[in-house]
Amino acid sequence: MADLVVLGFTDKEKAESVMRLAGELSRQELLELEDAAVAWRTMDGKLHVHQTHSTTGAGAAGGALWGSLFGLLFLMPVFGAAVGAATGALAGKLTDIGINDAFIKETARALEPGRAAVFALVRRTTPDRVQEALRPFGPTVIHTSLTKDREDELVAALQTT
Repeated sequence: MADLVVLGFTDKEKAESVMRLAGELSRQELLELEDAAVAWRTMDGKLHVHQTHSTTGAGAAGGALWGSLFGLLFLMPVFGAAVGAATGALAGKLTDIGINDAFIKETARALEPGRAAVFALVRRTTPDRVQEALRPFGPTVIHTSLTKDREDELVAALQTT
């Protein structure tokens, strides 16, 4: 079972740096994410969300493959791929897996202008190494699905300098 962790940052750049760090930690097999997103508010209060897992792209790729196969059966592979990609993209867009989009938007609306948050659905982690890598970015814990004791340990570990 994956754990949801939402960390707040003073600006978008720190949040984006943490997302790049998450990719590096993943390559080192210290962190495995099921889904992740970055949300930020501009100084004028406008909300932006960027999710790392695109169901639309995955649906389009799968649809193109299946469309090509069916197109070959009817001697129209290009048409089949185009129709398959379109229907796959639509199906992917309508599918919400990972972190709930409504939760991301609702939580991000509470951010002060200029602030950002990283939403991570963590499948597996090496906690001490990941916490050590995150500490320089000064994150604050906004929300978790962890037990109260584990959440308190996370908060303490991220505050230690």
